[in-house]
Amino acid sequence: MSRNAPPLRFGVVGIDHRHSYDQVASLLDAGARCVGFWTEGTPKTLEGFVKRFPDIPRVDDRAQLIEDPSIALIACAAVPSDRASYAIEAMRAGKDFMADKPGVTTFAQLEAVMRVQQTTARIYTVNFTERFEVRAVTRALELVRGGAIGDVVQTVGLGPHRLNRALRDPWFFDRNRYGGILVDIASHQIDQFLAFTGASDAQIVLARAGNVAHPEDPGLEDFGEIVLAHGRASGYIRVDWFTPDGLPTWGDGRLFVTGTTGSIELRKYVDIAGRPGTDHLFLVDAKGVRHIDCSDATLPYYPNLLRDVAERTQTAMPQVHCFKVCELALEAQAAAQPVAPATAPG
Repeated sequence: MSRNAPPLRFGVVGIDHRHSYDQVASLLDAGARCVGFWTEGTPKTLEGFVKRFPDIPRVDDRAQLIEDPSIALIACAAVPSDRASYAIEAMRAGKDFMADKPGVTTFAQLEAVMRVQQTTARIYTVNFTERFEVRAVTRALELVRGGAIGDVVQTVGLGPHRLNRALRDPWFFDRNRYGGILVDIASHQIDQFLAFTGASDAQIVLARAGNVAHPEDPGLEDFGEIVLAHGRASGYIRVDWFTPDGLPTWGDGRLFVTGTTGSIELRKYVDIAGRPGTDHLFLVDAKGVRHIDCSDATLPYYPNLLRDVAERTQTAMPQVHCFKVCELALEAQAAAQPVAPATAPG
């Protein structure tokens, strides 16, 4: 993308998830310009969005953004079940589209989005923040692709989250609207399994999901797990809503990558009772044990996405990879065996 080119203009459709804050801030940091935002009603995220971005105007009709010929990209963190329809609208209007995860919540939505993307040749991308917005993951991928631990034979991805119930809108507790815990949170770890192993596909060996501790919210799935396999590589995924209030961040996201000559552990957001800060990477190989500072690692997703929009390339994330992650998450959710349910109070 030419340095003399005018800033890419984007609009925001739906801010129902707090990931909208990171989407907009990162696009602005990468040099794009936000024309405006639209969202349905008054989600609990609205106050925080306006506080962070007071200069971005709210529009009354999303068509103002989708039909604006000056806008090249639509960013979306709407209610998950609505994202596919907004993506289809945007792509048919000649816009590229970046969704928060999950990009789709049903197989029918995935099929429709894929069909429109192939017909329009627009970019459809899902922002898997636990890879694209974590410097330690960038550095770990560099190490793995450089042969630091040999061939990857297993990944273990843990995605615990704090429920923060008072901050959640009603859709968060409606499985039909958020898609299920494996479609939602576990899409991150599926993405990382494919990225670290270099696999283009995977088999769902095991999947479980259910509500084990929140009977007052019967539509919530608070625990899920998946086992993936591709060739000799396997991946274990555990996601949940059990992060205690005592942890100084929203979740202790961890990734373990086992190779034939070494291993890597990432403590993405906190090193409990250890070093301060985020992005902790521990490398073990024949030379010993090292803690690697990842603060200077880049976050290439957003700059690459802007370049892709301008140059019609696929450097931020290959289109086929994006759809495959969505497909595997849906397959895991559909195959999930129920976990013993929580007991209703009283």
